[in-house]
Amino acid sequence: MYSPSLKSPFISPSSSLSLTETVNGSHHFIIKGYSLAKGIGVGKHIASENFTVGGYQWAIYFYPDGKNPEDNSAYVSVFIALASEGTDVRALFELTLVDQGDHGKHKVHSHFDRSLESGPYTLKYRGSMWGYKRFFKRTMLESSTFLKDDCLKINCTVGVVVSAMDSSRLQSIHVPQSDIGTHLGMLLENEEGSDVTFNVSGVKFHAHKLVLASRSSVFEKEFDGMEEHNNEIVVTDMESDVFKALLHFIYRDTLIEEEFLESSSSCMSSLSKSLASKLIAAADKYDLPRLRLMCESVLCKDISVSSVANILALADRYHAVDLKSVCLKFAAENLVAVMESDGFEFLKENCPLLQSELLKTVAGCEEEVSEGGKTRSVWAQFSDGGDTNDRSVRQQTWDDGGERSQSLWVQLSDGGDASGRSPMQEG
Repeated sequence: MYSPSLKSPFISPSSSLSLTETVNGSHHFIIKGYSLAKGIGVGKHIASENFTVGGYQWAIYFYPDGKNPEDNSAYVSVFIALASEGTDVRALFELTLVDQGDHGKHKVHSHFDRSLESGPYTLKYRGSMWGYKRFFKRTMLESSTFLKDDCLKINCTVGVVVSAMDSSRLQSIHVPQSDIGTHLGMLLENEEGSDVTFNVSGVKFHAHKLVLASRSSVFEKEFDGMEEHNNEIVVTDMESDVFKALLHFIYRDTLIEEEFLESSSSCMSSLSKSLASKLIAAADKYDLPRLRLMCESVLCKDISVSSVANILALADRYHAVDLKSVCLKFAAENLVAVMESDGFEFLKENCPLLQSELLKTVAGCEEEVSEGGKTRSVWAQFSDGGDTNDRSVRQQTWDDGGERSQSLWVQLSDGGDASGRSPMQEG
């Protein structure tokens, strides 16, 4: 029988938290040459680069002639696609067509700012999409301030829904970012405790053997061979501003900010390109692979038809593997235009070994096309507007290599296609 006078035993309370939220990320997609994209065909799209949100890859698809055949190209269509493997991925989306006029009246379609009667959108598999077949009427778009200088700008935000047991928000301690680079940088600037001096074109830099040796095996060996009474090293193969940038990296693990533009910038000054070209040589000399990659990243943004040959020669000389790979693929996919550039003549005369590498890359692009890839056939560049019979020549070239590769190179350099005809000659 229950007695109210009996006290219940003490029970410790417990709690847990199930947290469902979105992991958000955004991507900015710029479409230049809108008028040239028209006529691509209904159901055919221009895709942005893939971007990652919530552990999944996503892409923006823009359909200049619309996605729906029934609309007869009256509308442009915009979609967000799941570009990686995934099953039942739940997400919120926002698509914004940026108004490039003075009013800033952007066209926004968003899940984020409205109540969701059926919850977030579910994408079942890779290739699933969310968006609008009738995103904007073409006639209205082309007379609006959304289109400026034949350019459109689309912002996309994806919020991937995740659920987890979360105790981190109940108690957490913030850990600041490492500032060791700042402290070492001050050591370089103050010259306190320096024990080695570099004379570079008359400019003297005071540094610390221990710091330099810990970062570069080349410096370590150089210091081991120094005489005790001699603490000055003369550098004859480098400019003073390049050596200053080299020391800045060694101590701070960053590039000199005033010499390199922000990563968000769409172009680079001639000064930054010139410094990056010289600094990559310093990175190779002193065996600093991270610095070399930083320079590769800067130079990669400058690759164009007119510059790719020179950058390719630079990458090959200083063992910049990633940059070289990007240059080879770009040159192969734009071979005709690259061959007409001034840099191509330099490449042909001074870097003969790169000829066969470029031809092999051309072959790789051809294989990608034959397997259903999106890359345009490189050989089709020579056959546009004329007849060509390149299959047998192409096969002999890749099988035999050597002389045949050189022979084909000469044919291409002379302005003819692989069959010996001029690209505009009809047989």
